[in-house]
Order: sequence, then C-alpha cells, then structure tokens
Amino acid sequence: MENFNDIIKSDALTLVDFFATWCGPCKMMHPVLEQLKEDLGDSIRIIKLDVDKNEELAMQHRIQSVPTLMLFKKGEVIWRQSGAMRLDDLKKLIAQYS
Repeated sequence: MENFNDIIKSDALTLVDFFATWCGPCKMMHPVLEQLKEDLGDSIRIIKLDVDKNEELAMQHRIQSVPTLMLFKKGEVIWRQSGAMRLDDLKKLIAQYS
C-alpha cells in the first residue's frame, strides 16, 4: 500500500478528505466526492482519511474540525477548507489548479 506522503508528493492533484464516521457534514460529503471522482476521473486522486484512525496524520496537518478538505500537488498544500462543500463549488475550485 502506498504511503500518504508518497501519494501527496505526486504530480497529480490529490484531494484529501479528513473525516469522521460520526460527523453529519462528513456523511454529506461522501456522495459529493463520489460524483467528483466520476466527473473528473484520473485527473485527480481523492483520498478519505478517518481522523479517529489516523490521529497522527490529523495532528501533523492541524486538523481541528471535520470535514477538512486539503488539495495537494507535489507535496504542497495548495488549498484547504473546513466544512462541507457543494459539488459545483468544488469542481470550480479544482479547475483553478488543474
């Protein structure tokens, strides 16, 4: 299995969803991210990280609320936001970095 740091260091855009299973807005984001992946295909990689199972990574990235979405390219955070987002807003945002 690939290491988180190896994944985010790739040239491809990588969207990381820091979530928790008990979080209502996180549950709302699941179908949005599924549709985003379907719409954008291989142009983006989407990873979901449960903060309760990945506490060390969540602390490293200073995750204080869920969901927190982070967009990485070549290991750098190029965008970050906490809270649920609409599909259209997320697609517009990603288009700016593609």
